[in-house]
Amino acid sequence: MADTRTGSSTWTYCHGCRTVLFALTVARNLGVCPECGRHQRLTATDRLAQLLDPGSAELLEPPAGLPEDPLGFVDTQPYLKRLEEARRQTGLAEAAVCSRGTIGMIPVIVAAMDFRFLGGSLGGGAGELITLAAEAALLERRALVIVTASGGARMQEGILSLMQMAKVSQAIGRLDEAALLTVTVVTDPTYGGVAASFAALGDVIIAEPGARLGFAGPRVIEQTIHASPPPGFQTAESVLRNGMIDMVVPRPLLRTTLAAVLTIGTGRRRDDDGDLADPRVVDPSGVAAGNPADSLALARALDRPTALDYARMVLDQFVELHGDRVSGDCTATVGGLGTLAGTPIVFIGTQKGHTAAELVSHNHGMPVPSGYRKAARLMRMAAKLGLPVVTFVDTPGAYPGIEAEERGQAVAIAENLRLMSALPVPVVAVLTGEGGSGGALALGVADQVLMLANATYSVISPEGCAAILWRDTAAAQRAAAALQIDARSLLARGVIDAIVPEPAGGAQRDAPAMAAALRAALNCVLRELRTRPASRLVAERRARFRGFCVAAPALAGTMS
Repeated sequence: MADTRTGSSTWTYCHGCRTVLFALTVARNLGVCPECGRHQRLTATDRLAQLLDPGSAELLEPPAGLPEDPLGFVDTQPYLKRLEEARRQTGLAEAAVCSRGTIGMIPVIVAAMDFRFLGGSLGGGAGELITLAAEAALLERRALVIVTASGGARMQEGILSLMQMAKVSQAIGRLDEAALLTVTVVTDPTYGGVAASFAALGDVIIAEPGARLGFAGPRVIEQTIHASPPPGFQTAESVLRNGMIDMVVPRPLLRTTLAAVLTIGTGRRRDDDGDLADPRVVDPSGVAAGNPADSLALARALDRPTALDYARMVLDQFVELHGDRVSGDCTATVGGLGTLAGTPIVFIGTQKGHTAAELVSHNHGMPVPSGYRKAARLMRMAAKLGLPVVTFVDTPGAYPGIEAEERGQAVAIAENLRLMSALPVPVVAVLTGEGGSGGALALGVADQVLMLANATYSVISPEGCAAILWRDTAAAQRAAAALQIDARSLLARGVIDAIVPEPAGGAQRDAPAMAAALRAALNCVLRELRTRPASRLVAERRARFRGFCVAAPALAGTMS
């Protein structure tokens, strides 16, 4: 958008819908066109004013002696002259403005880039300011929020501008080591050295609608490989589908979204539910024997609550995150940050659906490799931030497709098994429906494994077992009984730790009651686990799985 002054009135022109608008209307809409929703570029100071709680901003003054012209560079004019002009036009010392303050009452350091200053390019001065912001966050133990807007590294500073990528990324790495939350807010545009360094390293990455994000911009692509990018290429919406960011958030909702992420991600606990009745059944003799085939039918019922249903009913709040940061965003695996009875957690689940369309959109609850890698990314975040992990499992198994195999399905599952075994935080898994094979176990290596009364857990589906061993899928009921896939049998064998009873007729008959029971059960489990040191959690989790099918000790003096 561009401002046009007519008399005493100020008008602005939207480059998206080509509408002339009253500037005050656009300003009240936080710089978003009320006609087409296009998000215009904001100054760094406007960013700080919109994001920080009113009255909380305390600018971090740029230090004296910021680097200016290390190469004595001259193109059509001296670089120093360009710097002076940028400073005169913007009133800024460099392409970033930094401040301490609060967002949703959570203490933060915010570094906001300003595209007006030489295209928000990353030079020694901007790199130094953002690094100092990260160091202030480290010193004061605050979360760091970086708002990016950049065309890339500053050419006039040569290789030294390239070094800023590593310099700022190193500072982000120190925040990782200190278990401090980092959040990136991607605005239009974010390219080159910024996109390929600190912009991509946030624990949570949020983008504004339409913001462009990428390493090589369209002109570079066209000039280098002589190919034209497709429509929508590198937009926030496209990058979200490709698994590189967590969410696209309209500007009016940005502060509240950041406040929720910061509240959970910084581990702020509130009072829990108090002393709730513990619904867990831990003695198999207290569970009536049933028909495993009946349990399977209930576990597969389309009206049974899904992972996202439970996230909304069991958790106090839930912020869904997306993407594996590698190749995609599997719709069969969902997850994000949440609170359970006041306790911040990372929630991960396998998602099916209630209708044919929902089942198709979520791949029938069968994750592909990007789903397991998304889960792994969230679990690593949980380990960094010290948040418990709660997984809800309802899947017939990992997706057995050709593309999944080509993208490393087995590797993704194996890496999750190893990762979960060593997570230094409490891990609780809940089998809510089908627990199918290694695809379910990839979210099931936990300190405590709970199971709904009508859920199932098996090495293979009864139909698959019947087809292989009896060569007759009609023998599925016989296979289900033989495999002992029901909750009572699994509790007796120690595969699960407790059963959570379901309402008569199954969880789908009274979803709110089922959610309340799960909430109480999980609250009790987390109370038990959260006081245990990380070393004990890991040792006991490893001992749990080491104990399955232990060989009998050899008698002394026997000969083999």
